[in-house]
Amino acid sequence: MNFMNKMLRQLFTAVVVLFTILGLSTTIITAIRATSLNSDTRNSRSLYHEFGAPRGAILAADGTVLAQSTATNDAFKYQRSYTSGALYAPVTGFFSISQRADRGIEASRNSLLSGESDTLFWQRVKSALTGSENKGANIETSIDTKLQQAAYNALQGQTGAVVAIEPKTGRILAMVSTPSYDPNLLATHDGKTLTENYKNLTSDPSNPMLNNATSQLFPPGSTFKTVVAATALETGKYDTTTQIPAGSSYTLPGTVTALTNSSSAANGSNGSMSLEDALTYSSNTAFAQLGVSLGQDAIADMASKLGFGSSILIDGTDVTGSPMKAVASNYPTSMTADKLALASIGQGDVTETVMQNALIASAIANDGKLMRPTLVDRVRAADLSVFSETKASEMSEPFSADTANKLTQMMQSVVTKDAPTLAVSGVDIAAKTGTAQIGANNATNDGWVIGFAPADDPQIALAVVVHNTTGYGYQSAGPIFRTVIQEALKQ
Repeated sequence: MNFMNKMLRQLFTAVVVLFTILGLSTTIITAIRATSLNSDTRNSRSLYHEFGAPRGAILAADGTVLAQSTATNDAFKYQRSYTSGALYAPVTGFFSISQRADRGIEASRNSLLSGESDTLFWQRVKSALTGSENKGANIETSIDTKLQQAAYNALQGQTGAVVAIEPKTGRILAMVSTPSYDPNLLATHDGKTLTENYKNLTSDPSNPMLNNATSQLFPPGSTFKTVVAATALETGKYDTTTQIPAGSSYTLPGTVTALTNSSSAANGSNGSMSLEDALTYSSNTAFAQLGVSLGQDAIADMASKLGFGSSILIDGTDVTGSPMKAVASNYPTSMTADKLALASIGQGDVTETVMQNALIASAIANDGKLMRPTLVDRVRAADLSVFSETKASEMSEPFSADTANKLTQMMQSVVTKDAPTLAVSGVDIAAKTGTAQIGANNATNDGWVIGFAPADDPQIALAVVVHNTTGYGYQSAGPIFRTVIQEALKQ
């Protein structure tokens, strides 16, 4: 009998242990690992759940639909589609059965678009109580369709990017990258076709899925002279009329390499020229010597205040999805004097994104206050009520209003005296051109223009780059810059 009782106790204990293990494993799967399992791309149940509900739309500032989901008769129930896909791809990203939400707003606002965000809890409750379908939130971006189209058309056939910003708010008005890709190719529900399309896009040597506006670093060339000029003005030791060393040639410190200028006007007179003329005529010899005189720490501090050295948040949070960011622009440290001289004219190891250069122009346009860039104006719930609205916020104040005004004066001089092809009738334009030598034996260039308009009350600041061109910045990027400015000032 005792033996029997012992066996029953052991059996009971074993059953309790097994039930405990089962309970723990179920709890781990349903609670602790639920999120990771739901997001696992191998989870077909999660896949059908995501595609089985109407995902919210992505809209331009004027209400134009950039991305939407429509009902279908297939197993996925809803088809994601993109209006003028290649035009807006850097903004929207894509949503597919293999990659889910990838890049752009699709990724940065994924939980809101899908309707699964914790902040939409009461909307889900309302849908459950009324028996209606749970719909994702709609995302209203700051993109101006006319500016986006104008920039995209002007960039066709070239590799490059345009970023346009509203200086007073930081709202991104246009973000264009070429070559681009059509997200509709990746939204297909045909798995075989999707795999082939994705393979073709990722193996394309022109890299169309790379956002050249935020994810590619370019040497800024002479546009970086605005940063060096700002550093000089902020010391209080320089003014627009201050004479600085220039000359037709400057031997880089510790080397036998002679740095020259692209025009005789950049040489100055008797070995010197005013700071304003140095920026106007983009004097390499003047800015190389000025940079060495200021020192790399002072320039690095200014660059850091403008955003260099850190990735720049454009949209979203870890809560709403995968945040959209511009990669960190680079101003090197611990340079020898010759490297510092080259960095001071935007060559050497200085690299930056088009977004970063647009922010520099924006800070100058906004009296030295750099506003945080934003891509979303507001989020609306499915019932069209405003769920959240973006408020303008200051990112930094890299220099004073006085310095900004002097930089604006000098950049206006660039247009009136050195690059008249950038001018727009009846409007004062402030700009800085740049030509960065790249490739084997410096055979080609990255051509830049940054600037804003109107100079006395800026409504738009922008940066344009054309990669791997044989022309100067004013020749390659200039017409694009002027086209976007003209379109902006029509409105």
